[in-house]
Amino acid sequence: MTAEPLHKRKLSEQLCEQLLARIRGGEFAPGDALPSERELMEHYGVGRPAVREALQSLERSNIVEIAQGERARVAVPTAQDLIAQLAGGARHLLRIQPGTLAHLKDARIFLETGMARLAAQQAGEADVARLRRRLEEHRAAMDDLQHFLARDMAFHREIAAISGNPIYPAIVEALFGWAGEYYQKLVRAPGAERLTLAEHERIVDAIAARDPQAAEDAMREHLTRANQLYRQLAPGSTDPG
Repeated sequence: MTAEPLHKRKLSEQLCEQLLARIRGGEFAPGDALPSERELMEHYGVGRPAVREALQSLERSNIVEIAQGERARVAVPTAQDLIAQLAGGARHLLRIQPGTLAHLKDARIFLETGMARLAAQQAGEADVARLRRRLEEHRAAMDDLQHFLARDMAFHREIAAISGNPIYPAIVEALFGWAGEYYQKLVRAPGAERLTLAEHERIVDAIAARDPQAAEDAMREHLTRANQLYRQLAPGSTDPG
């Protein structure tokens, strides 16, 4: 390889950009190992600290994976990884600009009503059976807040998964994670659990009946009317969407 010395800006930043360009250009495919640290040092004329800092930056962006004692490898991307990259910034935004929560709520309603409609159009008997199992698991977690929240997310994720599009369940899981700290306060409100379960059952029944409009309406009612009732059950709490 011809030497490509780096100058001016922070060396690790330049090296990170160079490696990213080579990955995006197809020189290294997902799963491929990158050159060793020593090879990178010689090729770019930089020290080991710059190489390690550049690789760590790529790892934080889920572009490469680093295992102890092995060369860094180009990560095999997944929809979940893509959404996870947004998570930290989304949570920070919600904390410093609470009004953003209303926008998140609107986005969730828009996305999940569409997913419910699609589920009613595409669900097979096995899909409906899985949804009913998720509902029963949710009901069984009534007395455990953490499990109840996890089962709630699993139910909505199951609906999204019926689409066959891996982006949709990843988005649903991310939405729960981003608004989770607000949501937990309201699920503790007396009666909120039963309201959630009753509305989930209506959603499942609509999907099982292969009625797209009823499924969409049931999901919208769940995500809007439930929020109004949550406010009545927990006055002064933030609306989670």
